[in-house]
Parts: sequence; structure tokens; C-alpha cells
Amino acid sequence: MPALQGFAPIARPDARVLILGSMPGAASLQAHRYYAHPQNRFWPIMGDLLRAGPDLPYGQRCRQLSAAGVAVWDVLARCEREGSLDSAIRDDTAQANDFATFFARHPAIGTVLFNGAKAESSFRRMVLPQSQMLPLRYLRLPSTSPANASQRQVDKLAAWREGLRAAGIAVCE
Repeated sequence: MPALQGFAPIARPDARVLILGSMPGAASLQAHRYYAHPQNRFWPIMGDLLRAGPDLPYGQRCRQLSAAGVAVWDVLARCEREGSLDSAIRDDTAQANDFATFFARHPAIGTVLFNGAKAESSFRRMVLPQSQMLPLRYLRLPSTSPANASQRQVDKLAAWREGLRAAGIAVCE
């Protein structure tokens, strides 16, 4: 199985919310960009809510998120996985990112929004037990992955809108 390495976070020091995925998929790793698969709903949702949509160049999307107080990262720094599905991640090879250093450098973060169940379960299993972090608010949102086809797009958008609002992020109506 291929050994995969994740990306550096998209984050300014004043970020207030951290959105966590599990590990970038194959299309993202190939493009060296978060959520690069054309059917992933992350950027369309961010476009609707934070004006950081796929119509903008990638760097501008990242700046829009940062300006809104949103950081993006993944729970895993590296793992082995065949394909792109979270279910294919070999947990015995998974290594978490350095969250102690990240949160020390981003002290204004008060909420972590998980982009799907795998990100949440990996974080709770691998990061929380060893951490001495400040108490944060944690909220799992529906995965924006095309593999999460059981939920209607309008429902995903509504859940992400509510999650960002609950975290204190001003969203577009």
C-alpha cells in the first residue's frame, strides 16, 4: 500500500475555527490542494457560506477562509491507504499531526469542526488521549466527500451553515 503524507495547514495565527478532515484523497494529493476532487462539496459549500468557492483560484479560496477565521487541516500526518476512501486507511499505519504545537500557535481556536466521521474518530482516538489541550468545542459535520452520497446537498449545506454559525463564524445568507 502506498505511504501517504498530508499537507501543512491552511491557518493564520488568529484562526477561531479548525476544520479537520482525515487525510487528503488521491486527487488532492496529486493536485497538492485540499479537497481537489471535482465532486467534493467542500469548496462549493465554502463558496456559498464564506465566498471561498471553486470559481476562485485556490490561493484566493484559502485566503478567504483565513480571513473569515477558519483554518483547515487533517487529523493524519501520514498513513497507508489504497485509493481515496477513509475506510481504506490502515489505522495501524496512521500517525496524527502535531496538534499540541498547532493549538499553541493558534490560541484563538475554540471550535473544531470535523469533516465526517473518520476525522472525528481518528482525532478522538489518536489525539485527545495524549493531549493537554485547552477544552475546545467539537462538532462533527457531514462529510463533503463524494463517497457521502446518502445525504442531500441541501442538507449538507444547512449543517455546515449551522456548524460555522455555532462556532461564531459569520456566514453568507
